[in-house]
Amino acid sequence: MIIPLASAADLERACAEPLAVLYKHSPRCGVCIAAEREVRCFAEGHPAIPVYWLDVVNGRPLSQLAAAQTGVPHESPQVILLVAGRATWTVSHWEVRALDLEEQLARVPAA
Repeated sequence: MIIPLASAADLERACAEPLAVLYKHSPRCGVCIAAEREVRCFAEGHPAIPVYWLDVVNGRPLSQLAAAQTGVPHESPQVILLVAGRATWTVSHWEVRALDLEEQLARVPAA
């Protein structure tokens, strides 16, 4: 399930999830086209895991807040795996791959 991240309240909701993915996307970036396909593939295969989508161009202040709150410096495209609000894994640019995200997901201890 892909959820647009449009406010600080949305970011708080993402961080309150037991498990969530934060995807930072720039509509101006060619690399984001490939990353977007990977993220959508992951989301389709894992509908129970919320994937929060952040447009970093139109939501720059929110992107900066996400970087501060997660402790992960901004990049785009970027995927951040959040476990109980804590960034446990992150990749960016050409490293954004659905299979790698699935592999990291398998390493998350069961609640």
